[in-house]
Amino acid sequence: MARSKERAPAVFELRSASMTLVVVALKTTDMAAIEAEMTARFSDTPDMFNHDPVVIDIAQAEGDPMALDYGRLVSLLRRFNMVAAAVRGGSPEQMSAAAEAGLGEAPEAVVPAARPVVQAPAAVEAPPVAVEAVTASPIEVSPIPAAPAVPQLAPAHVATMIVDKPLRSGQQIYARGGDLVVLAVVNFGAEVIADGSIHVYAPLRGKAIAGARGNTDARIFSTCMEPELISIAGTYRTTDNPLPDNVIGKPAQIRLDGERMVFEPLD
Repeated sequence: MARSKERAPAVFELRSASMTLVVVALKTTDMAAIEAEMTARFSDTPDMFNHDPVVIDIAQAEGDPMALDYGRLVSLLRRFNMVAAAVRGGSPEQMSAAAEAGLGEAPEAVVPAARPVVQAPAAVEAPPVAVEAVTASPIEVSPIPAAPAVPQLAPAHVATMIVDKPLRSGQQIYARGGDLVVLAVVNFGAEVIADGSIHVYAPLRGKAIAGARGNTDARIFSTCMEPELISIAGTYRTTDNPLPDNVIGKPAQIRLDGERMVFEPLD
């Protein structure tokens, strides 16, 4: 009887994975308008993205559905250190064009149930080109009981996320629809993002992006304010333009007055 061949060890495996990615949600198919908006928002912050893979969402894009030049869009995203991986939300013709450009088809996002915590005001409507940042690695959050239901006379409310672990370089936390409270250090290279305000009760040394969907009332608070990048509703400031002496390294808050950032020490 012939001896059967031994099976060679596998050199790779195929696994199912659930991953979160940056989503670029387009509101138009006008490439000139998209390029102008991205240039205005990201030219001063070239280090905001680090070759992050992104999904292009065209479900709400208005205009000629076939006017979107995927080759030009992919190049535009690469200019700002984003790597287009897939497209979602398009017509069959649009998805076929995306496939011809080498882009995959991403499934619709599955949004997990919100974990109710302290209530915060809802964010305002997103600007024309919306970018959703997401968590790069799991972080434990500590929920507290939700506040009682509010009568209709009060504005709508959303949840706050609480993080009690230090954030190291490369980690991203996004509080979708509400505020973010961090009880430990945000190290260089880490990113904290919220549709509402950001509160860091420790040194803030990484990137802090508040009002991510355009909420101009959002603020950034820290007991030790020394971030590498701050942003509120699309208004940015990096270490190339140092914070005032009475704020840097001290308890402080940052808010907007019109389109101008205001820096205030906290006593």
